[in-house]
Amino acid sequence: MVGITETVLRDGHQSLIATRMRTRDMLPAAERLDAIGYRSLEVWGGATFDVCLRFLREDPWERLRLLKKAMPRTPLQMLLRGQNLVGYRHYPDDVVQKFVAEAVRQGVDIFRVFDALNDPENMRAALDAVRKAGARAQGTICYTQSPVHTLESFVALGHRLAEAGAAELCVKDMGGFMPPKEGAELVRALVREVGLPVVVHTHSTSGLSTLTCLAVVDAGAAAVDGALSPFAGGASQPPTETLVAAMQGTAHDPHLDLHALAELAGYFATVMDRYRPLLNLRSLQTDPGILTHQIPGGMISNLLSQLAEQDAMDRLREVLAEVPRVRADLGYPPLVTPTSQIVGIQAVFNVLTGARYRTITQEVRDYVRGLYGTPPAPMEPELVRAVTSGHPAIRGRPADLLAPEFEKSLQEVRALVPAADGAEALSYALFPAVYRTYRSTQDRGLTSDVLVAAALGVIGALRTPRPSAPPRATAVGGSGSGVSPWAHEGRARLQSQRRYLDAAARRTGR
Repeated sequence: MVGITETVLRDGHQSLIATRMRTRDMLPAAERLDAIGYRSLEVWGGATFDVCLRFLREDPWERLRLLKKAMPRTPLQMLLRGQNLVGYRHYPDDVVQKFVAEAVRQGVDIFRVFDALNDPENMRAALDAVRKAGARAQGTICYTQSPVHTLESFVALGHRLAEAGAAELCVKDMGGFMPPKEGAELVRALVREVGLPVVVHTHSTSGLSTLTCLAVVDAGAAAVDGALSPFAGGASQPPTETLVAAMQGTAHDPHLDLHALAELAGYFATVMDRYRPLLNLRSLQTDPGILTHQIPGGMISNLLSQLAEQDAMDRLREVLAEVPRVRADLGYPPLVTPTSQIVGIQAVFNVLTGARYRTITQEVRDYVRGLYGTPPAPMEPELVRAVTSGHPAIRGRPADLLAPEFEKSLQEVRALVPAADGAEALSYALFPAVYRTYRSTQDRGLTSDVLVAAALGVIGALRTPRPSAPPRATAVGGSGSGVSPWAHEGRARLQSQRRYLDAAARRTGR
């Protein structure tokens, strides 16, 4: 029997409506979701934490508590960006440990831990914290294709993740271009040689996802991810109902009730109707072109936006050709947040300035110096020399050079909210400026509903619980939302981190 992880409460709506589903639209379905018999329900992590605070004016910790209370039987799962947690920079180990422990205490059972560079050192602290907190650690391999990403390299990474404390592995096909044959070979090798259960997460971008899911199941995958059909397809996962129906009566039958799934799909269809103004039709389109250019949909959206701002839409073809060259220069990183933005923005600069690396973005400089970790392959030597001639590279794990932050954050947040607890201190540590704005709106009674209704001039609509106007559609973070993570306070915090690392490098010679 194969397990199904349901993503409708996290990646499904992150991929299609920029993570804007509100908690109150999740809870009416919670009891029925809990009764289905899923292997797990992905409900938290990724961009949900940021969007809850920044746009929905909801407490992400309260969402987790409410969902756990409403769904006590099914393991709840979250996506954790390794040392980046649910933010856009590396956080020190004390914040990682406190965050994981608090997430477990409030309801997370399974942590899918990944790193944009597939660098195990950027996942080690999180995996260790998950294990110590008594939850299940799922070490993640971000699938990509390049001369250095081979079956042997992925298996070697699987071994390192197992050594770091992973209880199971996930193959994360964030671009949605993993072919069925290659996916089956990878799963078969991981099961045979590493010996841990393997879960496969893919996206429907290229149209291959359902075929790939069936192939990896035949190869021995313990589970695959799906989203209920109203939030499936395109940039999201394959439909849960389709996967279940395709495996019915086989040795892999998940034994989930299709009629119960259809009822849930009916409910989420009404939810999608309320959020439809946020739906980008491009995110629902199948794009087989990704099979050759490997550029995720969210990344293409970023490129189009940047070119439009420069009145240079006619240069798109040149930029698309430049992306793989920049990726090769940077050691073939997988294209996922934040590396997709790092590569894409530099490719735009290279094309529009008329010379490669005439202007080097600060993010590329940080990447080359090692602030994001170790790339999969050696970088272009001339680029490395240009970047590090005046600023030394960081050797080893970047987080080793970061000072503890949790106690400082706790003191600062209690200056704002005297009764603040550890969870609020973590929200502040991750997104200080966003948290301050969130607290000010809460203190003034400006809930998500009031803010939305006021903006649309329909305060009277609040007297009826549904339907409600959708939140505004500005996207943040994640491969499905397509906004650079260095907007907002992420850039300032990274600059502060850079100054600390510079000083530490001078002291230690690293």
